[in-house]
Amino acid sequence: MPDLLLELFSEEIPARMQRKAADDLKSLVTNALVDAGLPYEGAKSFATPRRLALQVAGVPVASAATREERKGPRVGAPEKAVEGFLRGAGLNSIDEASIQSDPKKGDFYVAVIEKPGRSAIDIIAEFMPGILRNFPWQKSMRWGTATTKWVRPLHSIVATFGPETEEPDVVPFDFDGIASGQTTRGHRFLADEVFRVRRFDDYATSLEKHKVVLDADRRKDIILNDAKDRALALGLELVEDPGLLDEVAGLVEWPVVLTGSFDEDFLTIPDECIQLTIRVNQKCFVLKDPTSGRLANRFVLISNLVAEDGGKTVVAGNEKVIRARLSDARFFWETDLKSKLSDNLPKLDEVKFHEKLGSVGERVKRLVSLSGKLAPIVGADAEKAKRAAELAKADLVSLMVYEFPELQGLMGRYYAAAQGEDASVATAIEDHYKPQGPSDRAPTDPVAIAVALAEKLDLLAGFWAIDEKPTGSKDPYALRRAALGVIRIVLENNLRLNLAGEIRAALDLQSVTVSDPAGVVADLLSFFADRLKVHLKDEGARHDLIDAVFALEGQDDLLMVVRRVEALGKFVSSDDGANLLAGYKRAVNILRAEEKKDGKSVSGRPHADHLKEQAEIDLAAAIDTARAEAAEAVTLENFEGAMEALSKLRAPVDRFFEEILVNDEDPALRLNRLQLLAEIRDATHVVADFSKVAG
Repeated sequence: MPDLLLELFSEEIPARMQRKAADDLKSLVTNALVDAGLPYEGAKSFATPRRLALQVAGVPVASAATREERKGPRVGAPEKAVEGFLRGAGLNSIDEASIQSDPKKGDFYVAVIEKPGRSAIDIIAEFMPGILRNFPWQKSMRWGTATTKWVRPLHSIVATFGPETEEPDVVPFDFDGIASGQTTRGHRFLADEVFRVRRFDDYATSLEKHKVVLDADRRKDIILNDAKDRALALGLELVEDPGLLDEVAGLVEWPVVLTGSFDEDFLTIPDECIQLTIRVNQKCFVLKDPTSGRLANRFVLISNLVAEDGGKTVVAGNEKVIRARLSDARFFWETDLKSKLSDNLPKLDEVKFHEKLGSVGERVKRLVSLSGKLAPIVGADAEKAKRAAELAKADLVSLMVYEFPELQGLMGRYYAAAQGEDASVATAIEDHYKPQGPSDRAPTDPVAIAVALAEKLDLLAGFWAIDEKPTGSKDPYALRRAALGVIRIVLENNLRLNLAGEIRAALDLQSVTVSDPAGVVADLLSFFADRLKVHLKDEGARHDLIDAVFALEGQDDLLMVVRRVEALGKFVSSDDGANLLAGYKRAVNILRAEEKKDGKSVSGRPHADHLKEQAEIDLAAAIDTARAEAAEAVTLENFEGAMEALSKLRAPVDRFFEEILVNDEDPALRLNRLQLLAEIRDATHVVADFSKVAG
């Protein structure tokens, strides 16, 4: 079957847009083919700095003919109904329709709509201009006298279609004066001549001959392997950077790996500052000494050409720029060190955190208070925690962080350590932002834990206080991440935290007036429950079990919630648990029906004198025993023991439903047995709200 080859050749496409654009081209074209009745066998898209390309394999030469019978109105229907039918069916007159009879509905019109198959080339030529005209670039531009937009000036379009054994045809269409054809150009500097292409295989091969590596992943492999080889030859190791690798692979069509150096004096700057300076300004990789783990004064650069001098001029140019940028970084570093972090604190009063939540300086005061309160709970020294919280934001007004905001916290740690602050204080300044994502580590030092929890609880309480909560996919203040951070810190460090109390403490420190603090705390606890479900999902925990535990009053100790959930999960997956759950639901359903009928809830303990049958006598005794044992086990935080106590109810509950008629004719017996069912419900609620458990 024929293959389709498309190439859109332009000026340089920004690296950050290339992969998405290639995916969009593939999606738009293949969807249009399928919608037109042209199923395909496979498709693959590509991007280089100067071109988007697409191969679609196994496309039919034509769409299949179709025949459709469309039922119309009754014979004798109003004229407007008939006119609408004719328009919809594409008929000129009612004489072109046939009449069919239905024994029940009478005679009605039927239109037979036959559509002949169409050439695939014609179909593709028809939809391609629209795809290009409406292509979803993040940003696009007009150029010259063009009326349409593209990401950068578009020069040519390749569009060929045909089977492997034949000469392909050009798919004829025009996009703002650029006619499709089958010629393209090679590398801008190394092979900038026009050449003709037929189909994908010779297209990719010809590009390679003209110094263009079409596949971005292959360019990445070339860069990574050559860079590692260059580093190894120098006795060093490449500091891998996946984000930078993606970017530089989008900057070159023919990657050439070179190495350069900078003055060793610059190694007095922290490694992260050196790496970021070189990365941001020159898109270069850094190398490290494997014996010390510190950076070496060498870097790897990626060129887009094979220079006659072996790249000496290119390397020299990069070295010159890097030397200037590292000089700036050293100036920032040395200047920042001349003043203590504490000297920066007055400047934070001039930095606005949020219009309704005050300045960063005001926020620091809240963090100091909250960190001091949390310190004894997490086993930290209160004075160290307050000192770390006081200095946690001081690096925000440093020269280095102003230049590189992504270094906030890290630079604070460096400055604190250099200025003789306690090691735990310095660590907390960096770690109080953590974890910032699922792959980021959670803090483990007690002082860092106290400040990290304060940071996140203050953030959540503040934005809940002003009703700036996440909505849908929008979360501009990363509040979901903050809640997940609290959860991870608590669980990974086995912390016992009265979450509701700490939320209330954080809320009380806010400068805004909250009309319903209890409601805010409850709503925020519900938000934490939702985030906990997300966190435990990958670990196989069921969300309904989390709901069952959180439904109990006062369940805000995240560590204990998780342990209850784990115990409950094991219990309901056992035979005893599954059967007790079934008995519980049967009891609750009967209670719900009877309470609705009577218009009031069933309350009160069952009366011993009204227990007539052995099955109900045994159940009442079993409930008293199980409830007492389960409550004692919960008090001791032995949740598996609590579940084991409840499991003893399985047999008496089963026997009760087999032998006892709940709705007895005697009102006293009926009420007593309903009260016994309510006892089953109340006994299980000692450990979880079983009504929330699915099954």
